[in-house]
Order: sequence, then structure tokens, then C-alpha cells
Amino acid sequence: MIAGKFITFEGGEGGGKSTQVRRLQTALGNTGIKAITTREPGGAPAAEDIRALLVSGAVDRWSPMAEVLLNYAARDMHVTQTIQPALGRGDWVISDRFADSTMAYQGYGGGVDPDRISQVHKATLGDFKPDLTLILDLPVEEGLARAGKRLSEHRSTEDRFERMERDFHHRLRDGFLKIAADEPDRCAVIDASRDIDAVTSDIFSVVQSRLGVSVS
Repeated sequence: MIAGKFITFEGGEGGGKSTQVRRLQTALGNTGIKAITTREPGGAPAAEDIRALLVSGAVDRWSPMAEVLLNYAARDMHVTQTIQPALGRGDWVISDRFADSTMAYQGYGGGVDPDRISQVHKATLGDFKPDLTLILDLPVEEGLARAGKRLSEHRSTEDRFERMERDFHHRLRDGFLKIAADEPDRCAVIDASRDIDAVTSDIFSVVQSRLGVSVS
């Protein structure tokens, strides 16, 4: 039996992370691996309360550094209450966003010094990080159009970041690609501009090659 693994999905708005998280969980289950899904901000009761503060309201509700601190307050609860207990049981954990989102959104997008964010991460979580990170990448305009359609269909008010200016989203995309380039052993970039099945196929191939599990 393969020990529990921690997989994260990252990327800008509208990349289809939620759909691919569910598909990977199902595929792992078909191989006999128990996988739980979770998300950030959130993933634990107190962390979900913080999520509501971050993803709704006025665009300028928080400074980028305040967002870093809120994210890490939520992340501490998420890791200690949800992720680490699951990994300790031998389960796999698949999260829709994790620490790379803070580096991309508040660091590269919002202008917080990446070294400051790294220091907060170290103080909060030490060396804890995912075993594999899948970054779903697509052009900014396409991603925002998809995200807008989803929010409209679900009548969601979690649109604070989607409403930020276009330059922010371009910096965000560049940030995720830099994270992937800096840590190629952990990260894999997936072209999310294609149809859902093609994206899924690439994700399954990466999981097999990086983690040694055949999924289909």
C-alpha cells in the first residue's frame, strides 16, 4: 500500500480545478486508494469562517499582507485539523488550492515580498508542502469568462478576486508559472484551455509518472 500523498491543484480563475479534483478522487478510489477532497481558503470549520472574509466583499477590503495573514491563519487550522490527520491515516488528500495560491495572489499579484510570505509559511507550517502540485494554466481572459459564467450560474457572491483588475490576473498567471519553473520536481503545468477530458488525461499521466499510481 502506498502511503498517503498530498496533491494540490493551483492556477488562476476559471481553470476547472474543482472538476478535476473530483475526477482524480474518483479515479484514485477506483484503484482502492481512499482520497479526501478539501479546499482553500477553508477545509476546516474555523478556516471556512475566514474564507468568507477573504472571497467576498469590496476588492480593497484587505491589504495584500492582511490577506497573507488571514490565509495562513486558515491554513494552520486546515493542516492541523484536516490534512495531517488524513495523511496520518494513510489517506490521500486532494486540495483545491494551498500555499502556492498565497504566493501567487498576494505575492506576485498583490505585491507582497515573496520572502515575507516564505517567512510566514516557515513560521506557520515549517517544511510542510504538497507531494505534487498540478497548476491548471489558461489565458487570463478565457479563465475570467469561465469564472464569470460559473458564478452567475451558481449565484455566488465569492467573486472578490475575479473583480480585481486585469493586470492583477496577468501577474497572477505569471506568478504561478514562475512557481512551477522554480520547483519542477513538485509542480506540473497542465494546459487547461482544452476540453475537460484532455485535461483529465494529462493529470492522470502526471500522477502516474510522479507518484507511481495508475489511474484512468
